[in-house]
Amino acid sequence: MFAVTQNHWLEGAEQLPTPHCDDRPRPDDLSLLVIHGISLPPGRFGTGLVQSFFRGMLDVRQHPALADLQGVRVSSHLFVDRCGAVAQFVPFHRRAWHAGVSSHCGRANCNDYSIGIELEGTDELPYADAQYLRLAEVLEVLLRRYPTLAPERIVGHADIAPGRKTDPGPCFDWSRLRRSLAATAAAV
Repeated sequence: MFAVTQNHWLEGAEQLPTPHCDDRPRPDDLSLLVIHGISLPPGRFGTGLVQSFFRGMLDVRQHPALADLQGVRVSSHLFVDRCGAVAQFVPFHRRAWHAGVSSHCGRANCNDYSIGIELEGTDELPYADAQYLRLAEVLEVLLRRYPTLAPERIVGHADIAPGRKTDPGPCFDWSRLRRSLAATAAAV
């Protein structure tokens, strides 16, 4: 079971701190949850390269598809691998660098007020059952801990950066996630 500590870390997740973060303009301004999809190299899972990338430790010489990532500084709050294991890179009260140029409901700079959750995957393949289960559990904990978040403010990266991003992609089952959240909320 997960819980958020007083230091804004997810108890039950592997802690992998990154320097790729900074202070939010308003630490208490958390009003958006952004779901992403990533795999490194693209389409390969379980390599550990996503975790290295978010921590600034990626050796781009490991695969030709990584060359464009040289010097890129990004992060996410959470990463959920194909087996449902969760890693956290940035405490929730700090700003992770996951959204890039983005806006939601007319408000720019989504990194300022969002929590980013990366799922190991691609646009072309369905996500794993374990990922949906873990994502619903984590979202429920976040929604309880941070009352400024709401289920209707859970979006994909494509929603906040249209034309620039496509993740989590057409294979992500939003209906399944919403049903899981509703079932979890009803059980509480």
